[in-house]
Amino acid sequence: MSDQNRPAIAVVGSLNIDYFAKVAELPSPGETVGSTDLTLHYGGKGANQSIACARQGAEVFLIGAVGGDQEGKKYLEVLADESGLSLECVRTVEGRTGSAFITVDQRAENMIVTAAGANAQVTVASIQEKEAKIRFCAAVLAQLEVPSPSVVEAARIANDAGIPFLLNPSPVSDQFPWQEVRTDYLIVNEGEAEVILEFPPLEEDESVVRQRLHELRIETMVVTRGGDETLCYSRNADPLAVETLPVLPVDTVGAGDAFAGCFAARIAGGDNVESALRAGNCAGALTTLGSGAQDPIPDREKVEQHLEHLRATTS
Repeated sequence: MSDQNRPAIAVVGSLNIDYFAKVAELPSPGETVGSTDLTLHYGGKGANQSIACARQGAEVFLIGAVGGDQEGKKYLEVLADESGLSLECVRTVEGRTGSAFITVDQRAENMIVTAAGANAQVTVASIQEKEAKIRFCAAVLAQLEVPSPSVVEAARIANDAGIPFLLNPSPVSDQFPWQEVRTDYLIVNEGEAEVILEFPPLEEDESVVRQRLHELRIETMVVTRGGDETLCYSRNADPLAVETLPVLPVDTVGAGDAFAGCFAARIAGGDNVESALRAGNCAGALTTLGSGAQDPIPDREKVEQHLEHLRATTS
């Protein structure tokens, strides 16, 4: 286990090259629209959330893969400059680095298509090879842009070691084997929550939600809702509703990853759930003020400054 002043987190996830196209309106099925701007950024939920964790002061071990192409080599060079982020568990494999094609409209809403590339080669065996590293950590954070069996294996290791396992199941799948592992913290948006629970949580009694979490072996479920209050349901505690930081978003891509990474870092560092939610809300909101998934992710000092502002305005 790592020093609580700088907790270690293993992040099992993707690394993507993001191609951003800005449009006035998102296209409807079958419609073609023109782009006002096309840019390249670095992303992938695994890398994004790793950066968010590291900027909150965590020591992060990213477990993932890039291709042997020039894009993968350049990406590793860029990530090597991120303080607190270790790349020793990122494999270089044959083939192309993962990609994401992102369209953002003038309201900052987006549509995303991903091509897995090297992310598909984050195998169960590659997770098992890193078991000692995972057991060293204070928390394990994963998403579903790498194969589900590999995420399940990481969860099993965390469960066996008594380490909190946090999952941001995006892209959401109704085939994930929830009963096979314990999920300590599930981080979802409203649509993902409905797919996993098989009903909208806001439309059901708290006891119904709690029973469903018990069936799925989920200890705590966090539901982000954009600018609305973030909700938290737990099997053993009363529900929470935590306000967000009011902002005028420029680009919402990466906001969920900033929230998840910040929340994970705060939990790994010993914060209680409510404090971690407030910090995550600030990180997510601040990320929407810039373009791209990674560059706008705030550091701990900036999050703390806005937490103080929130406390002053709500006290």
